[in-house]
Amino acid sequence: MDHPYPWLQDLIDQVPDLVQPLIVAGAAAVPYVEGEGAAVLGILAGIDPVVAGLAAAAGNILCVVAVVLLGSRIRGGVGARRAARAGRTRETSSPAGPLGGSTVAPSAATALAEAPAVTAVDASAADPASGRSHRSKGHARLRRWMVRFGVPGASLLAPIALPTMLTAAFFVASGVRKEWVILWQVVAIVLWTGLVVVAATGLVAALGW
Repeated sequence: MDHPYPWLQDLIDQVPDLVQPLIVAGAAAVPYVEGEGAAVLGILAGIDPVVAGLAAAAGNILCVVAVVLLGSRIRGGVGARRAARAGRTRETSSPAGPLGGSTVAPSAATALAEAPAVTAVDASAADPASGRSHRSKGHARLRRWMVRFGVPGASLLAPIALPTMLTAAFFVASGVRKEWVILWQVVAIVLWTGLVVVAATGLVAALGW
C-alpha cells in the first residue's frame, strides 16, 4: 500500500538528521499532540521508531516538568500572600482588651487562613456559565480517579481524559508535591508513548508504508 503522506517524508528528508528529533520533541510540547502524537508523526515521517519515541517522550517530559515547577511556584506565592493577608486581618481585628491584652481574633480570619486554595480548575467546574466542556469533564474524571486510585493510578489513566500538561497543573493545584507529580507523569509519558510507538510501528510495517 502506498504511503498516505509522502509529502511528510519528503519534508523531513530536507531536514538534517540531527534536527529531526528536535522537531519531534517540539511537537510533543504541544497540548493534545504530546508524546504519543509526536511519536506517530515521527514514525510516519520515516524517522526511526526508537529515535522518534525517545524524542517525543523527552519533549513531553520537559514541558510537563516546566509546568509543574511553574505551577508549584505560583501556588506557593498565592499561599504566602493569603497567609500574610490573613495575618494582617487578624491584627487589625484584635483590639486591646480592658486589661491591655488582646481579644481573640474573629474566626473568619482563621477560617480564611486555613481554607484550602480555590484552584482555577475548581472555579471553572463550579461556574454554571462554563458548561460541560470536554476539559471540565476531563477534570471531573481526573478528580474521581485521584480519589479512587491516588496520584499513581490517576496519572496512568489521565491521558484518556486530559493532556499530561493539564493533568500536571491539576495535581499541583490540588496540593500534590511537585516531586510526586513529576515522577508519575514521567512514568505515564514513557508508558503511553512506548505503547503508541509499538502499535504505530506494527501498523506501518503491516501496511507496508
